[in-house]
Amino acid sequence: MNKTTGALVLDGNLNGLSIARSLGRHGVPVWVVSPPNIRLASFSRYTRRTLPWPVGDDETQVEYLLEIAARNNLDQWVLFPTSDESAALLARFHSKLSSRFRVSTPTWDVLRWAYDKRLTYRLAADQKVDCPATFYPLTDADLEGVNCEFPAILKPATHSSINRLTEDKAWRVANREELLVRYREARELMPADLILVQEMIPGSGGSQFSFAALCSEGKTIASLTARRTRQYPIDFGYSSSFVETMDVPEIVAPSERLLSAIGYTGIVEVEYKFDLRDERYKLLDINPRLWTWSPLGGRAGMDFPYLLWKMMQGMRVTEQTAPAGVRWVRMSTDVPAAFQEILRGRLNLHSYLRSLRAPLQFALVSADDPLPGLMDLPIFAFKHIYNAYTGLRKNAAASRRCPVKS
Repeated sequence: MNKTTGALVLDGNLNGLSIARSLGRHGVPVWVVSPPNIRLASFSRYTRRTLPWPVGDDETQVEYLLEIAARNNLDQWVLFPTSDESAALLARFHSKLSSRFRVSTPTWDVLRWAYDKRLTYRLAADQKVDCPATFYPLTDADLEGVNCEFPAILKPATHSSINRLTEDKAWRVANREELLVRYREARELMPADLILVQEMIPGSGGSQFSFAALCSEGKTIASLTARRTRQYPIDFGYSSSFVETMDVPEIVAPSERLLSAIGYTGIVEVEYKFDLRDERYKLLDINPRLWTWSPLGGRAGMDFPYLLWKMMQGMRVTEQTAPAGVRWVRMSTDVPAAFQEILRGRLNLHSYLRSLRAPLQFALVSADDPLPGLMDLPIFAFKHIYNAYTGLRKNAAASRRCPVKS
């Protein structure tokens, strides 16, 4: 085993599977560290070893990663995050982790602009990039100053804690009365300064677009633009279910301005929604890590995890852009998403079947790595049962600590 060519992936989710397949197909040894309820990548033939992920604070987890490197001679292996939180962990401890690893995220002074939506929208304002009207109430009284049309949405500024709002990604509110009720509910889950109120841009998944790129010190090396045509759930999707590469030049220059302004290095997805009311693309998020539909890039000739791994090794990566007309689908979520879109009259069966024409990349099904595709639904069920069981245990423990007085 070449010590300088391995990769250690944080989490065995779908993104972890995408990294394992991408690198493994190029002969790069891949290890995964993951909690017991997220093991999709562990079933891949390209994952050579799976290690447990410890419960504990950031310092405990960082020491654990350094211990893994020391115990197994993994010096200079590349660390890959798979979520906002694991990316933030690597960025905050970039210097310490770099004593053993090549850390594939930028440092915290850069990544925080993508991690915290309050900073993201400030950056957008500085760079003259359109984004939805966003408000930052700290009290019930501040809601009176929220001047936007309804329906609107409540969303978290970060995903630093796991709760109903961060898991749902956003809550739709139909009027000012519901806004107050849901805001008070959100206040019970997280600090007020982490709760945003934002105008809701009308439109379905077909109005959502992305600029995905590999960057070095703010300069784009490889990129593609895509439409995230369908998502599941269809209103506030946890992730996309059908994505296709398209030529969307309108989002290229704004994205490059944002990434150049913060000197971004690594892979990134910049999300937009097209607002039919004024025909402008408006920034929603900057994701400073791999995104769910990243294998689409590989099918289009732009294998982002492998390109990032090469860049981290100091290898040359040629400038490139992906062609339009390549598609990606996750059937387990796209079928129910399409069914709901058909019921709402926004899609018909012929159009749906036509959308699945070649070239098409499946999210999980793979002839050279079949087991993860077969395990998708069982793992999905286990994850939700495990999370429900954990929640019940926490509630029971809380009841024991605070018994109800008769």
